[in-house]
Amino acid sequence: MSSISRHQKYSENSGAHVQGSRARYPLVDVLRGLAVLFMVVYHFSFDLNYFHQVHIDFYHDAFWLGFRTFIVTLFLLLVGVSLHLATRFGFERRRYLRRLGLLACCAALVSLGSYLVFPARMIYFGILHFIFVASLLGLLMLRYYWINLFAGLGLIILGWRLQHPLFDLPALQWVGMMTHKPLTEDYVPLLPWFGVVMIGLFLGRRFFNESWALLGRWQGQRHWQRLMALGGRHSLLIYMVHQPLLLGLLYLLVGETVKS
Repeated sequence: MSSISRHQKYSENSGAHVQGSRARYPLVDVLRGLAVLFMVVYHFSFDLNYFHQVHIDFYHDAFWLGFRTFIVTLFLLLVGVSLHLATRFGFERRRYLRRLGLLACCAALVSLGSYLVFPARMIYFGILHFIFVASLLGLLMLRYYWINLFAGLGLIILGWRLQHPLFDLPALQWVGMMTHKPLTEDYVPLLPWFGVVMIGLFLGRRFFNESWALLGRWQGQRHWQRLMALGGRHSLLIYMVHQPLLLGLLYLLVGETVKS
């Protein structure tokens, strides 16, 4: 049976939403929507702190450090899952390049915007910059299965445990393994985070297939699930607009207390 006919049979049996040769899984959209919601909560709390409405140490407090790590981990696991799903029935070069170009433009806008707001802590390799690079490197790992799981775990351990002054050089800070956290508002280096994407590739191949058709049949019919799925389908748009909206709203309400 050809890959297309297997895809058609799986889509009919599982109930996964299909567009052309691509199946859309509500579960993935809901999980991404939850990650978006958590991100907005985190950034709104950060903005409240920026405007002196609360007092939170985002750089040392264990809860907020853990919350950020959880959000980034969920996002990047889904990057790996989505990359698998987007290519499992063939590589659509035009669609891939269009998405890559959009990521590059958005990452550049984030860097510019952060420079205007936080010139001393501008974002030069945040989550969008990372996803751009991971989307390129991830293509090299699509063919692998268990290797992605074990190599991904290895990269996570390597990135967390190994530090060397060489990676403190500005040209290498995007790699990770620095001896100190750089002065930037969002830092998602290649190591250890590409290991999370590789595990996402493994999870996508392991669970989103004919043997796990139940994941495709799950439709998420509750109102909050449909709302989360909608947010998950438009996660990049929400990412780009939520901070300007939140900062602008807070500035209108309490702008006189903003930090200099």
